[in-house]
Amino acid sequence: MNKRKSAVAGMFYPESCAEIKHYIEHFSQAMPKLDWDVLPKALIVPHAGYIYSGYTANLAYRYAALKRPDIKRVVVIGPSHRVYVAGASVALYEGYHTPCGELEIDLGYSHALQKQFAFLGFHPNAHEEHSTEVQMPFVRHYFKHAKVVEIVYGDLTHAELSCLTDTVLHEEDTLLVISTDLSHFYTQEEANTLDQTCIDAISKLSLQGLSSGCEACGLTGIKALVQSAQTLGLKPHFLDYRTSFERSKDASRVVGYASFVLG
Repeated sequence: MNKRKSAVAGMFYPESCAEIKHYIEHFSQAMPKLDWDVLPKALIVPHAGYIYSGYTANLAYRYAALKRPDIKRVVVIGPSHRVYVAGASVALYEGYHTPCGELEIDLGYSHALQKQFAFLGFHPNAHEEHSTEVQMPFVRHYFKHAKVVEIVYGDLTHAELSCLTDTVLHEEDTLLVISTDLSHFYTQEEANTLDQTCIDAISKLSLQGLSSGCEACGLTGIKALVQSAQTLGLKPHFLDYRTSFERSKDASRVVGYASFVLG
């Protein structure tokens, strides 16, 4: 099978399926009770190492799985950190390897998106990207029978990407995942201030707020989803915020992480 191989297993998350399951079980035991009745259509989740941001991401996936266990397709969109990408790249492989088993890539839908959007190419080097890959063990755990689509973007406007997110959000039985971390390498105090700007802007679906001091490596993806949410009437629900300080205990250089459910 022509597969998207794991590029960051053993670095951002364990190579062992048993260890991944241990992480997810540990995160889930600490999950608070959420008194919402939201049907999730999209998630915003972080993409750092599981020891730093796994709890924050797991909250979103677990909630989505509890509310929509019948998800048949998960579209994961994240920024390119390693290579320059003009536009965006969709993974045109048959399968996606995770330590807990293969996920089937929805090749038919991936090709359909590629035909619809001129900015969507296929650049194999873009698909060694951690921002999207770290999501796949969560997808495999919570939606093991779902097909996946991996899109890695680079030089692209949020308005262009929002046309694609609009299309995905109209699909039945599909969950959209937007991958992003927040501010990078500020002090804990500075990060808290900067990241609250992002959290407030997402909570208010404010594109202006996102352009006024929010720092995030996946800001284009966030803006695209916020624009789509405005168009489609989706409401954001904040789940969790923390920084790497909770694990590293180094308050001098932290990275921020947040998760949201939109429905």
